[in-house]
Amino acid sequence: MRTRSIIIISVVSIFFLAFSTDIIEDIASAIRSGNPKTISTYFIDNIDLKVIDKEDVYSKAQAEMILKNFFSKHNVKTYTIAHKSVQKNGSQYVIGTLETLNGKFRVYFLVKTVGSQTLIQQFKIEPENE
Repeated sequence: MRTRSIIIISVVSIFFLAFSTDIIEDIASAIRSGNPKTISTYFIDNIDLKVIDKEDVYSKAQAEMILKNFFSKHNVKTYTIAHKSVQKNGSQYVIGTLETLNGKFRVYFLVKTVGSQTLIQQFKIEPENE
């Protein structure tokens, strides 16, 4: 019975890790395409957002508009993930570099799995030199 429980826990853990990785790749893909609508679908209802000089807790709609404004001024060339943390207690953070026609930015986001949903809790775009 104990062996069966260990197998079930292992399978469930692998499923959640794979699910989280897929979401991270989906978010990265949306960043690469400069798509604020897709990015915002992964936001919690009130997201801790920083985009250059705008920093506060915003509703999903407000955050989407701020990202839309950013991407309209900063056309994306590339986005690469530099580091992904190990998932711990349902949370995982990602740090990447966003290269635009107007310069490079550091992108940080924190995802958290609650129940069956993995959503972005925190999202930041900062000039790379900060």
